[in-house]
Amino acid sequence: MLRMHQWWLSLLTAAALVGGAAWPAVAQDAEKKAEDKPAAEKKAEEKPAEAKPAEATGQMTKEAIIHLDNPSGVAVHPGTGHVFAVSAQGVFRYVPGKPSKIYLEIEGYPTPLDIYGKGPMYNIGPLGVALWGTDKLIVPDGSRKDGEELVRIYKIEDAVPGKPRKEDAAEFTLGPIAPNEETSPKGEGNFYAAVVWKDAIYITSNGDDTKGWIAKSVIADGKPGPLTPSIATKVAVEVDAPIGITVHPDGNSLVVSQGGEVNMPGDSLLTMYDAEGKLTKKYTTGLNDICGLAYSPSGKLYAVDFSWVDPAQGGLFELVIDSESCKANKISLTAKGADGKVVEYKLDRPTALAFDKEGGLYISVFGTGKDTGDKPKGGVIRVDPGL
Repeated sequence: MLRMHQWWLSLLTAAALVGGAAWPAVAQDAEKKAEDKPAAEKKAEEKPAEAKPAEATGQMTKEAIIHLDNPSGVAVHPGTGHVFAVSAQGVFRYVPGKPSKIYLEIEGYPTPLDIYGKGPMYNIGPLGVALWGTDKLIVPDGSRKDGEELVRIYKIEDAVPGKPRKEDAAEFTLGPIAPNEETSPKGEGNFYAAVVWKDAIYITSNGDDTKGWIAKSVIADGKPGPLTPSIATKVAVEVDAPIGITVHPDGNSLVVSQGGEVNMPGDSLLTMYDAEGKLTKKYTTGLNDICGLAYSPSGKLYAVDFSWVDPAQGGLFELVIDSESCKANKISLTAKGADGKVVEYKLDRPTALAFDKEGGLYISVFGTGKDTGDKPKGGVIRVDPGL
């Protein structure tokens, strides 16, 4: 989406681990390295992310990770259940359990980060994360300028890493999509979300407001090919910004959200494309800024709405398709308050979502986490199975 649409993507700090989880060696290494860095970089890393101590079961939602700086992507490993989340410093791996722990998996994204926004301005770092099978992690990035943006693909193991890898230590690098008069005059950028479908990787991008490209990399012999503009979504639907992306449970459709203009309420669309990139379905939703889509294990479709014009209108929604219409039903979430009473849990600027194999739902949000002064307020929450 932006220059006008990348508002939800402020990724400035986050670093290691403290609090209820034991300090793993990776976090200690990250802190030690920070001592030798310039003051500006050191300040951006000195406030760490935390793994929230395990809480009692029985409540609808609980905070899994706190003190992430505006996380914009989350993915769950289908085998181990490990959760991957992106923030400005890089990619974190959250290991559920008692106690839960979080590890810095990938670090070293460019600084200063790219800046976008209308009204509030936000710094942009890695924007999305997705699994390719069980041993590859796709990380679309937004930290560079349009025409220089990259998508990194990392080899991962089931075991947590001994120390974080650098951002450029990828198994494969896709992009950049350089300026081209026929496709993207200024070059493509702000690669947001990724999905693997029918032997290809699809990436939503928000650098070119005129075309609204979904980029594509064809996989052959286990290797991804060049990243090229593939589906011009704005040309197809006349609405800006492809952001959320997933695959229909029947495997026959690519499902995409068009976020729309950040200052225009109710313009987000739900769209579907076939394997040839042809638009097959387009639904109005009444939502403001859909930036994440995911199907639950039961086959229901859920979306998160950041809702730039009024965050109180945002949240988690089930998208119910009936013939040629789509109804967005807001999901009421609850949690146990400090006094033990069940209270409403309000999502504050959600950005992405992913289900685990048990049906638990992880949602990255800008606003979760305690206000502790200069510590980041973003994080990842977990909604118990049942959706």
